[in-house]
Amino acid sequence: MRVVLAQPRGFCAGVVRAIDIVERALEKYGEPVYVRHEIVHNRHVVETLKHKGARFVEELDEIPDGAVTVFSAHGVPQKVVQEAGKRGLPVLDATCPLVSKVHSQGKRYVANGRMLILIGHAGHPEVEGTMGQVGAPVALVQSEKDVEALTIPRDTPVAYVTQTTLSIDDTRNVIAALERRFTDIVGPSITDICYATQNRQTAVRELCRIADVILVVGAKNSSNSNRLREIGVEEGVPSYLIADSSELDPAWLLGKNTVGLTAGASAPEALVEDVIAALKKIEPHTEVSQLDGKKEHIEFRLPAELRD
Repeated sequence: MRVVLAQPRGFCAGVVRAIDIVERALEKYGEPVYVRHEIVHNRHVVETLKHKGARFVEELDEIPDGAVTVFSAHGVPQKVVQEAGKRGLPVLDATCPLVSKVHSQGKRYVANGRMLILIGHAGHPEVEGTMGQVGAPVALVQSEKDVEALTIPRDTPVAYVTQTTLSIDDTRNVIAALERRFTDIVGPSITDICYATQNRQTAVRELCRIADVILVVGAKNSSNSNRLREIGVEEGVPSYLIADSSELDPAWLLGKNTVGLTAGASAPEALVEDVIAALKKIEPHTEVSQLDGKKEHIEFRLPAELRD
């Protein structure tokens, strides 16, 4: 059996920064450090940080007065920022800078008198954060059907922004539908799409050219991980999303010579290595190689309080 690894895969710069913020906060301030929502969508990451002294909560009223507070990589609504300010909570914002950029774009469009449309998945923390940051009504669409159902007049000046875990391929048809629907519409350049999302999806498409089955390491509630699996299915390759090696089903490998292996942007490389080890137990004569792909060198700065 042959195992071919996608390149790139796993942690993106925004996830690395978010985890670093929690770890450095624990080193600097001691435990506990409170994190609103999962810092990233991966149970293994969350459990590791819990063991180090992080405490995860869903709402600020679960955080004691004066406790160091971290906002997750997905971003938070403005009302959460304001509540933390009223309580005087010392806050470290781990919002991915690319998500913050979407917030700024949305605010700028609204300030220029445009109705804002957000392309994204209802209920996702990033979407809720973005809708709560703009300070004006936001129309949420996920599909071309959603665009058709909008009741906004055709000649209304509108603008769109997108959830960062969607790629150019994910949003192309929805953007085209918006441009057909409205006569006065603007949106960000495609270069503003999250680099990590696009790169990982491109790598999976490359894997699909040679793989008989695709394994995606990632959490069930991870939007970008689910999308990687969906792309494999769209390309006609049996594809499975697994949280870790314990979810690997040997039946998936029957008659398969080449296994394509990748990981979502919030999945640590250690989980990929565990899956490789599990595959080698199933088939000891397993060769592991890696596709040539984009090498990512992007790093995001930490908050000033945590820089060395």
